[in-house]
Amino acid sequence: MSDTIFALSSGAPPAGIAVIRISGPEAFAAVTRLAGELPSPRRASLRTLRHDGEALDRALVLVFPGPATATGEDLAELHLHGGRAVVRAVEAALAASPGLRGAEPGEFTRRALTNGRIDLTEAEGLGDLLAAETEMQRRTALRAAEGGVRARIDAWAARALRLSALVEAMLDHADEDDVAGEGDVLTTVQRDALTLAAEIEAVTAQPPVERIRDGIRIVLAGQPNAGKSTLLNALAGREAAIVSPLAGTTRDRIEVPVMRDGIAYLLTDTAGLHAAPADIVEEIGIARARSAIESADLVLWLDDAPLPTELADLSHLLIYPRADAPGREAGATDRLSVSAETGQGVEALWNAIAALSAALLPPSDSVALNIRQRSLAEQSAVALHAAAAQDELLLAAEELRAALRAFHRITGAADVEAMLDALFGRFCIGK
Repeated sequence: MSDTIFALSSGAPPAGIAVIRISGPEAFAAVTRLAGELPSPRRASLRTLRHDGEALDRALVLVFPGPATATGEDLAELHLHGGRAVVRAVEAALAASPGLRGAEPGEFTRRALTNGRIDLTEAEGLGDLLAAETEMQRRTALRAAEGGVRARIDAWAARALRLSALVEAMLDHADEDDVAGEGDVLTTVQRDALTLAAEIEAVTAQPPVERIRDGIRIVLAGQPNAGKSTLLNALAGREAAIVSPLAGTTRDRIEVPVMRDGIAYLLTDTAGLHAAPADIVEEIGIARARSAIESADLVLWLDDAPLPTELADLSHLLIYPRADAPGREAGATDRLSVSAETGQGVEALWNAIAALSAALLPPSDSVALNIRQRSLAEQSAVALHAAAAQDELLLAAEELRAALRAFHRITGAADVEAMLDALFGRFCIGK
């Protein structure tokens, strides 16, 4: 029998209302000791909470009998006044109840997963939903939390299972020497396995969902004193980087998250690139700048010089900086003229960034996979290709089993214990 856990599931007090959630076999007994007679299931009722004869608060009490609850266990909620002293007093009373303890981060959701109320993809989506800061992050995470990824994986797994069943049935009747039947089954498996693999590869080839969650990485690059830090501040809308007329002010990478039009960006200012660094610190800064450029989703090249050949294959925008400076007012025909000082061209630059970003993000109506899900989906596609390449049913059967194992690992039906602690560790205590 599992422990009964409790935690504050609403925001940190003080607040208008504080919600304490209790889940486990002793949940109803603990609430009875505090509130007296339990209300009818799923109906809120006002009760005075008492401990050792002392009134703690007047609260709404709700009880939800398992297994049809968020955690799959008996679940109760106490809706308290949201003062710190009230919450502390009720938590202390619960901690004194036999069989109760405070919940670990993500433990309520972990119990939901263990008890089959959600699968692993929904738990991952819920974690992303809790951390969502932009509208795109919210929509993408909500689709996963509500089972969008699971539905896609289940559909793939059902098709692979049908092929596996065909092969296994033929193997079970191998002693009947139905050579013609075996050939028909092999043809079906080869055709349908290739079709399914192609569909999976079309999804895994989409831009990674991590760009929605972590932000599109935009690196500002160019020679020293090109105006990178000034432009970073203009794009960020605040003084995030030190600006001075001295060349080489920026020695290290400066990363600034920006949310704009529902999309997350991570702007990175870098040391100026040139061939003769003055000291070891500047040399390290240039090396870090090159490393940032290599991992960038989009490079803003601020320089009058041509784009270096090593950057030509990267997604980039050519910027004509300091367009307000004397002698530079004419601009450049092949670059976007920008003055971070006056704001000239900054909005046009954001529009250009947004246009390029559209191709760097998964389609808005798609079910996007995270890196773990994508890796396992790719493994399933490899196994399906291998199944299609086999001329013997026994070998095809083994490859189809491998594809199914990969699908089951995506949804958490198998082999997931090793990554659960890391997943739920980023949840809040009351979730």
